[in-house]
Amino acid sequence: MMTPDEIAGLIPAEKARFRSPIPTQAISSDEFLPGVQTPKQKEFETRIKDIGTALAKHQGIPRRRFFQSAAGMAAAFLVMNDTFGPLYSVSHAEAATPELANERSALLKDQFIMDMHTHFLRDDTRLEGFVRSREAVGKASWNPALVGKPQTLDDLKFANYFKEIYLDSDTKVALISGSGSEDPRDWFLTNAMKAQARESVNQGSGTKRMFSHAIFMPGMPGWLEKAEADHENLKPDSFKGYTIGDNTNKQLSKHPWRLDDEKLLYPFYEKLAKWSKAKPSLANVCVHKGLYPPSITQQYPHLLAYAKVDDVAKAAKDWPQLNFVIYHSAFRYTGGTWDIGWEQFRQSGRIDWVTDLAQIPQKMGVTNVYGDLGQIFAQSTIAEPRLCAAMLGQLIQGLGADHVVWGTDAIWTGSPQWQIEALRRLEIPEDMQKKYGFNPLGSADGAVKRAIFGENSARLYNFTAAQRAALMTDKVAIAKVNYDQYGDGRTNLRYGYMQA
Repeated sequence: MMTPDEIAGLIPAEKARFRSPIPTQAISSDEFLPGVQTPKQKEFETRIKDIGTALAKHQGIPRRRFFQSAAGMAAAFLVMNDTFGPLYSVSHAEAATPELANERSALLKDQFIMDMHTHFLRDDTRLEGFVRSREAVGKASWNPALVGKPQTLDDLKFANYFKEIYLDSDTKVALISGSGSEDPRDWFLTNAMKAQARESVNQGSGTKRMFSHAIFMPGMPGWLEKAEADHENLKPDSFKGYTIGDNTNKQLSKHPWRLDDEKLLYPFYEKLAKWSKAKPSLANVCVHKGLYPPSITQQYPHLLAYAKVDDVAKAAKDWPQLNFVIYHSAFRYTGGTWDIGWEQFRQSGRIDWVTDLAQIPQKMGVTNVYGDLGQIFAQSTIAEPRLCAAMLGQLIQGLGADHVVWGTDAIWTGSPQWQIEALRRLEIPEDMQKKYGFNPLGSADGAVKRAIFGENSARLYNFTAAQRAALMTDKVAIAKVNYDQYGDGRTNLRYGYMQA
């Protein structure tokens, strides 16, 4: 977790006055320090303001309203191409002609998307920065609904989470995740809270709209008994762990662990294998890896070995009946160090520790290792999309297109719609395809992107065709139709922290 001094040097992301459809700089929770706005991101921000002003004036609407539209989203990707090179499928006509943009949006709105990496925070959290930033929005009168209203994460964060995920984006199904801590007060959500959120959403919709994790913390006193109790009482859809132990308060982390620790972890795997016979999704071992840039390495060098993926291969080999889903695909260089990852790829063709993860199936002969996108996509897309394309190319090349799963780490970066649009439009440049043997990603609704967006997670979580069909007419679907017609629209707000 960032120190008070580090947080004091940041501003709440909600206070950003310019609301671009695509973030113009890095946003973080208080798990890591966000990087400063890069020169390319500054260039992007200048360009998107200019084109937004011109097109909004041409269409006779305010610029903020333009950026809430499908045409505004298209304009953002047009500017991304101007700034970073031609990586996204988009035309000027789509940005300038609302009818064209709306037509494309309508064709894709029913695409099946399972976002299996989402967050919100508990109402009694000590991570008060999130609450204080919401209060600042109300005091500034930017959002009339917040003026004079006490802010709590219970009535704002969950409600906002639901709006951002299910109404402001094309996401159909989400998994609510979390992060544990040595200090019980600093869990994002308790396992019971995640289960309660899942029950609330699914009961309200009348369908299976939400899944939930239970966090497991090996080495903590009574951790295995707690996992057994959570399985029995909360019925989680899968378990998730952080191998560095306490990711929120790294200075408190006393119980880091390795996936291939036979004495500590294998008894737990044995239980998961047994439980998965009745509930197949419990075979999914979700594990946070990566996000360990040089600054964090310098502060906590003793945890570095646990952030890498050299413990994945043996565990996957020894437990073929389980699936090891590596969150963030173990990408290391978050927090403003994306340029290191890009330079590393340009010089060596490797990326810490994404390349290592992608090579496991070939080296070990296993088929049960998966890569979740999470921050690997959310941040590289806006900081260095060529690196984003390279990482997707490597993951698909090594793990297979059927072993890469969609996750956005929302709601830290606001509604995930911009990430959905980024993957729909992204293509690996031809020169990169030829040099490294990467296959093209294909069209927005092509086989590769359909697999990543939802087909792979549907298989992992045994989400049936009947359950998918039921989503088309449930209460959430009806609410979204009404919201699209009468609602205020996507706010383009982000949540958490950013550099001033």
